[in-house]
Amino acid sequence: MGPYDILVAVILGIVEGITEWLPVSSTGHMILVNQFMSFSDQDFQEMFLVVVQLGAIMAVVIIFWSKLWPFNFTHRKRGESVVKTDIIILWLKIAVASVPAAIVGLTLDDMIDEMLYNAFVVAGALIIYGILFIIVELWNKGRNPVIKTVTEIGFSSAIIIGIFQVLAAVVPGTSRSGATIIGALLLGIARSAAAEFTFYLAIPVMFGASLLKVLKHGLNFSMMEIITLLVGMVVAFFVSLFAIKFLMGYIKKHDFKVFGVYRIILGIAVLVYFFVTGAAVA
Repeated sequence: MGPYDILVAVILGIVEGITEWLPVSSTGHMILVNQFMSFSDQDFQEMFLVVVQLGAIMAVVIIFWSKLWPFNFTHRKRGESVVKTDIIILWLKIAVASVPAAIVGLTLDDMIDEMLYNAFVVAGALIIYGILFIIVELWNKGRNPVIKTVTEIGFSSAIIIGIFQVLAAVVPGTSRSGATIIGALLLGIARSAAAEFTFYLAIPVMFGASLLKVLKHGLNFSMMEIITLLVGMVVAFFVSLFAIKFLMGYIKKHDFKVFGVYRIILGIAVLVYFFVTGAAVA
């Protein structure tokens, strides 16, 4: 590995930071990028594409720290509890919603990669879920959300959103954030609350996926591999800060239809590229 691999890490970190949080499928974009540049070590690349998500996760933790940290050791009034019960309950909901994806990830991860990780499945998922975004938003037009904040999301709703998240774990190109947001919108959850809960769900799911991939790869990293991985995570972290803030600001005044249109265009582009070039995704 050398300077070229650092450049690849920077590019993939940028792509990860943008596409992980916008409901447009990071997998679809990574497939296209990998056709033009990739790491010299294929095994390292497979591990990198998952572990780089840790940088993106840290952006969520930083931005929403006050809503996610359940302890209040300072600035509390006399008699006020050290533990913030509402945040503990929120984490329980996140844990419950993460169970379906965790089960699928632990039992079917290798099989899914082998059978479904190809350009045509990804393109199909991009197009289908792009259409679904448009349909759901048209159906949702004029309706007042039943649930307006994350704290109002109940355990039953959290489980349903978690089941939608499984769709992304099973079918590459679905988009984890896209699937969970669609599920949340169908439940009558406000767009901002849907996006925020999706961000929270990413923390245990992506951390678990990264840990699993590192263990499969092994811990015998060279110094250059460590540097390359850290560069990718740092870039993903800073880009994610902007992407998350952009999305939260955007959906205050707009719906998700534009992302549906973008997904359809990208899906068609992926199909055309692979039909024309005859390339294949391993």
